Amino acid sequence: MDNLVLWFTENLAGKVSNELIVFLISMIPILELRGGLMAASPALLDVPILKAIPLCIIGNLIPIPFILLFIKSIFNWMKKYEKLGKIAVWFENKAMSKKDKIERYEFWGLVLFVGIPLPGTGAWTGSLIAALLNIDFKKSISAIMVGIMMATIIMSCISYALLGTLFG
Repeated sequence: MDNLVLWFTENLAGKVSNELIVFLISMIPILELRGGLMAASPALLDVPILKAIPLCIIGNLIPIPFILLFIKSIFNWMKKYEKLGKIAVWFENKAMSKKDKIERYEFWGLVLFVGIPLPGTGAWTGSLIAALLNIDFKKSISAIMVGIMMATIIMSCISYALLGTLFG
């Protein structure tokens, strides 16, 4: 993830504002809010934390309703075509391999899955799993928002306190 954040910051710096870079990184799967806050930190783009947090939260939230509402239809459409179908099945299998805690604890499982910054977790994957498990839209979006807030607190401490101390 660090390499992707560095790549985006290096290739976009000077071409668009630092705030736009942070916002865009927060929308990208895998990077999401975690990558956005890393990019915003004093070690990279030095975007003030009070600007970075809302940019990252909004950027991370924008794709979520679309994933929850449309991903199953998109996957069904993709499965009509051999190569696209393989991709859809791969994504489904990858997401569903992480479903145990979410399925068992539903709301709180989804909160923890989205909120604890570990590889392969986050709002994109959490939304995909919630959609595939047919978890109620309102419950899913609420849990994902709480998880994003949790991830914001954790990653703000890491990005601004830890990295800010080391590189700021």
